[in-house]
Amino acid sequence: MWGSLIGPIANIAGTWVEGKAEETKAKAVAKVERAKADAEVSKKVATGEINWEANMADATRDSWKDEFALVVLLLPSILVFIPSLTDNVKAGFAVLNELPEWYQYLLFIAVSSSFGIKGADKLMSLRKKK
Repeated sequence: MWGSLIGPIANIAGTWVEGKAEETKAKAVAKVERAKADAEVSKKVATGEINWEANMADATRDSWKDEFALVVLLLPSILVFIPSLTDNVKAGFAVLNELPEWYQYLLFIAVSSSFGIKGADKLMSLRKKK
């Protein structure tokens, strides 16, 4: 009786061990392939074959700073609809307008680069015309 049970149990255990070995091998192969791909991308970036900006956009895909910058940027447009805060928003913009010009440019460049806006120099020239 026990002999008839040991065979199927051994087969199940053997199949499970083989499955685990295959899974581990597949994970190792995937890890090696990922490392090779990263090395190839780095090599192409170094030689200029890949656009640096596209590579950086991919690298910051999981970054929270863009979402934070967007919230900060949108916050005044939301707060202005709360009557008790409208004067505070206006006063805040008045103070921002009084900041040194170099700081305003720095702030503009930081926000622009966070959103990947190209041509910041063109936008700045439009600002100077006003």
